[in-house]
Amino acid sequence: MEHQTTIIDILRHGEPVGGSRYRGHIDDPLSEKGWQQMRAAVAGRDEWQHIVSSDLSRCAAFARELGERLSVGVELEPGFRELAFGSWEGMSAAELLAADPEGTAAFWRDPISNTPAGAEPLRSFQQRITGAWQTLLERHAGKRLLLVGHAGMMRILLLHTLGLSLESFYRFDPCNASIVRIRVDSGRHGEAYHQLVFTGPQ
Repeated sequence: MEHQTTIIDILRHGEPVGGSRYRGHIDDPLSEKGWQQMRAAVAGRDEWQHIVSSDLSRCAAFARELGERLSVGVELEPGFRELAFGSWEGMSAAELLAADPEGTAAFWRDPISNTPAGAEPLRSFQQRITGAWQTLLERHAGKRLLLVGHAGMMRILLLHTLGLSLESFYRFDPCNASIVRIRVDSGRHGEAYHQLVFTGPQ
């Protein structure tokens, strides 16, 4: 197999309208602050050959704007949507603690075993994200990509890259408009080698 290097910068969306909530699949748009955060995160950068994004508007609207500015293709992928929180969707952490302190505490202790009512199980979410990731790598091997998505998506991809178990899901806390880079070398011993890359000022 020919050796190829794929570089993916993963960008979390900025602040949505309504602030910090268990938003999941609720399709809130970016706030004005959120737009400013994302534009600042990519200011002066033009190295991406293609943009892949969650199809939720807090990611997709910015991806389209940036794709137009850079004259590159934009691909919306529902597989990269945030974890669906079921009955918790739309609620803030404070509201959840007030309404169900025991259930909230149980979730934070063990989110794998304490799925909120109607929510997507964390293991199913992991399979969905890693499946979409594998498709991305196969479709865009050898390119420099920007992937626009969500905190949960970033957590899963960091676990995948670092070889950590799902129990470590909440050890990462990506902030709004943060960027992490993953480098994938394919063809090495017939497998893809993932590497987390720390970058300095662009």
